[in-house]
Amino acid sequence: MSCTEQDDAGKFLERFLEEFLNPLGTEDPLPVTPLSRKVTMQEVKGESLDLGLRLLSARNAPSWLGAAMCNAAVTELLKDDLSPHYCPKDPEQQPEDEQEVVLLQSEPLQRLFINKLREVCLAWQKQLPSPGSSSSQTHSCSVHAIRNTRRKMEDRHIILREFNQLLGLQDGVDREYYAVFDGHGGVDAATYVATHLHIILSQQEALKSDAATAFKSTFTQTDDMFKIKAKRERLRSGSTGVAALLTSDRLTVSWLGDSQAVLVRQGEPVTLMDPHKPEREDEKKRIEDLGGCIAFMGCWRVNGTYAVSRAIGDFDQKPYISNEADCSSIQLNGHEDYILLACDGFFDVVRPGDVPELVLEALRETGGSGDDVAQALVAHAKAAGSSDNITVLLVFLKDPQQLLTYETSSRAEPEGATAAATGI
Repeated sequence: MSCTEQDDAGKFLERFLEEFLNPLGTEDPLPVTPLSRKVTMQEVKGESLDLGLRLLSARNAPSWLGAAMCNAAVTELLKDDLSPHYCPKDPEQQPEDEQEVVLLQSEPLQRLFINKLREVCLAWQKQLPSPGSSSSQTHSCSVHAIRNTRRKMEDRHIILREFNQLLGLQDGVDREYYAVFDGHGGVDAATYVATHLHIILSQQEALKSDAATAFKSTFTQTDDMFKIKAKRERLRSGSTGVAALLTSDRLTVSWLGDSQAVLVRQGEPVTLMDPHKPEREDEKKRIEDLGGCIAFMGCWRVNGTYAVSRAIGDFDQKPYISNEADCSSIQLNGHEDYILLACDGFFDVVRPGDVPELVLEALRETGGSGDDVAQALVAHAKAAGSSDNITVLLVFLKDPQQLLTYETSSRAEPEGATAAATGI
């Protein structure tokens, strides 16, 4: 750990303990609102980590420190007897003929979690742990999301550079996780998958040897978990999604529905996926073989309802709308420029093959700064006629300035060659 990292971490711990001088009492208000009022035991980790990251990032915690603190605190939380926080049984929502689901009250649970964070701070003031190797990752990101002309914003995205630190993985393989989720019929499904998908992924035994298989199981399990919540709370929303897991030498992408990812290598798009759409021939056949149909009603819809063929949620149309994700994995050779993830609000009006030129155009306008590239791409999609929510997330695998320099030199070389030939 560098002296600067150690100094920044020490100052943050001091500030945090000044704010939380004493443990939260049973009547003290929470500084951050939990996502849910009630959670199952399976949901405790995801909901707690979400609240912890929001709490710490709002206070400008160093990202590695925030991830490590949240992991340490939730580990201690899950060792406790949480039965005092169980909700009273509701006979209407837990019929005798169904498996009983134990629910916990979020507010007292999250007070306990914040007190665990405080205990971690006290301990780490005496002995600060190492930030781990991921703190040296330099992949910069650009992300922008707009509601556009829609009444509500139903997209969600997540950036986890400290995947291992947050989730307690210690196998020596640095991992970063990025995802975009496009909700419909409400934001509940998109929020749920953004909160829990990476948690479930980290718990897959196959993750260390076969990330694609791990992703497929993860999407199915997340959908099964959301089904319990949706039935209990009478939710009818759904969400497509695309997620990317990045290591030093491999990119694994998994998707459900029509959100997409594009990898660009030396200025050229690399095909990673074929989005799930009702009109895709194999999707149409799958739906019809199940006894369903697709119908054109302004766009192609499954059984005349949703305009997606695979998604988390949408339980009134399962199994026609499938929860089975697809995956692709590609070896990285060091010549990759960036990965772009976006929802259909972007890709409905932008072809994947047009992405490299749009990114270069944005970089030219900013003089090589990658910070506002996503904003420029979102603006382009809106100007091209998209009225949907739009989310664009870029992960630069090279310095954006280097991409612009490479592009400039590539354009200059043919001109030089032509001039030389003319001289002859």
